[in-house]
Amino acid sequence: MVNVALEVQTKGRRAREAARILAGLETSKKNEALLAMARALEEEQETILAANARDMAAGKEKGLSRALLDRLLLNEKRIRDMAAGLRELAALPDPIGEVTSMWTRPNGLQIGRVRVPLGVIGIIYEARPNVTVDAAGLCLKTGNAAILRGGSEAFHSNQALTRVISRAATAAGAPEGAIQLIETTDREAVNLLLRANDYLDVLIPRGGAGLIRTVVENATVPVIETGVGNCHVYVDAEADLDMAQRIVINAKTQRPGVCNAMETLLVHEKVAAAFLPSLAAALKEKGVTIRGCERTRAIIPWAEVATETDWATEYLDLILAVRVVDSLDSALEHIHRYGTKHSEAIVTTNYQTAREFLARVDAAAVYVNASTRFTDGYEFGFGAEIGISTQKLHARGPMGPEQLTTFKYIIFGSGQIRQ
Repeated sequence: MVNVALEVQTKGRRAREAARILAGLETSKKNEALLAMARALEEEQETILAANARDMAAGKEKGLSRALLDRLLLNEKRIRDMAAGLRELAALPDPIGEVTSMWTRPNGLQIGRVRVPLGVIGIIYEARPNVTVDAAGLCLKTGNAAILRGGSEAFHSNQALTRVISRAATAAGAPEGAIQLIETTDREAVNLLLRANDYLDVLIPRGGAGLIRTVVENATVPVIETGVGNCHVYVDAEADLDMAQRIVINAKTQRPGVCNAMETLLVHEKVAAAFLPSLAAALKEKGVTIRGCERTRAIIPWAEVATETDWATEYLDLILAVRVVDSLDSALEHIHRYGTKHSEAIVTTNYQTAREFLARVDAAAVYVNASTRFTDGYEFGFGAEIGISTQKLHARGPMGPEQLTTFKYIIFGSGQIRQ
């Protein structure tokens, strides 16, 4: 039987030792390790897919939802994408050691602020094995050691991925212990990580509302909170309706099981009758269930009745809540009440309306005439991301390399003493 406490302690100590080495590792060495990890993913694709097939079979037996199975699935394209993400990371500038400012005091002291790693980062996540690679790569690029704890649904996939990339990274010059996985499905491992202040500098949860709430409420280790995505698109009275339909369909159906997919559509009453019938037909063809307010159902008779719960739900599925609103103010009030401060969008040709929406919506990413699906580290040019932060302290939005750093002050003197 696995001694969970011993595993967490042992891997915590290794990570702490690795972090000290990583903090001073040359950029070229880190990039070599990232490129080696990318090659290893491609070379050992069959091993990874075989492990994932075991997880997929178990997931189907357990009755996992279509959205969760989509998150869990690995295929050749997704492995290529993970490898490409590591190569993109290697090509990005290294934030570690960057002097962000320097100034001279009247006494001659030169004071600078320089980026440094956070140290050891714990990542607790659910059924998305690609997070294993994204998180490990980002931590390595930024000189942080990573302790990963994935969900039980992806247990075999995460084991295979971690073994492949950690072996490749070590062979390329990264310290042993830089990338480690907690290899147990015992929930006690999560409880121990939440209080592993001796080993972890920060925890990042990625998953559903339940996981994030558990981590935030119970951790003694500092937490960067990644958010649930109850995202909205508002179609304004002055929207280009053809554009609006393209954006809505993409935001809902391109990949419904992810946090930046749209969950609620808000439509101004002046365009609802002209817009909703065509949109509803297109969504129905793609298998989307619509749950609408009374005014929506007057236009789309086959729509189901939306309840109060629907406005607050992150479906992560082909289900869409639709509400007809009287004004921009009504749309903003709905977003304020039910949104999760993740990603919100407006479709409008009115510049002033767009500016007002941008100013008044409190979210990590606010869009004008674009799909919410772009809230992503790759799409923002960060390379891989470790999650979407919906909090306001330290990091907000897609967390790329810079968001995994802190800073320290460096001071140059010539014998000054304080009087």
